[in-house]
Amino acid sequence: MPADPTSRRILITAGPTREYIDTVRYLSNDSSGKMGFALAEAAAARGHRVTLVHGPVSLPVPAGVRAVAVVSAAEMLAACVRTWPRQDALVMAAAVADYRPRRVRTSKMKKRKADLRLELEPTEDVLATLSAGRRAGQVVLGFALEDRSPRRNAASKLRRKGLDAIVLNRPAAIGADRSAVEVLVRGQPWKSLPRRQKASQARALIRILEGL
Repeated sequence: MPADPTSRRILITAGPTREYIDTVRYLSNDSSGKMGFALAEAAAARGHRVTLVHGPVSLPVPAGVRAVAVVSAAEMLAACVRTWPRQDALVMAAAVADYRPRRVRTSKMKKRKADLRLELEPTEDVLATLSAGRRAGQVVLGFALEDRSPRRNAASKLRRKGLDAIVLNRPAAIGADRSAVEVLVRGQPWKSLPRRQKASQARALIRILEGL
């Protein structure tokens, strides 16, 4: 059977990354990966060819989706760089850790009475790197989790990273099954999507992606 001419190759990232301090401790965040996995399922259901690059999560991979499991920001970037040239669109739903320890201990640190100070360095900016390296015709949809000046900060992220659109959500969405989001498409006004199940929200977002 010939391929659906409306089908796209979509790269989706999901979940957190972990940046290890020693052999057992790490820096991370509360991302569950639910929205990214819902987006992958919704895109596959629409006939798109989906590659899902995800951090450590406890979620089943949706049917028809090619999944690549990673741990750190560096691993996520490397996995995305390998497949991005063959994709038509990127949906960056992962919550990549912003910092990692400058030095990673090779064994478990013992607790001491003295204070412990960690020196941190920025992790790779996966979204900015992929957006800057895209070819003509590739579309990039980013996510922004904001709790202060949300629209202003999300719009700034869209401009700084050269995105086609950005999805704005709030900390209350972390780990939840339902969420309300706002979407800003470049050159258009903000659009609010009501609070609903993330599966339903994901279907709406994939339709917006298809229109970019």
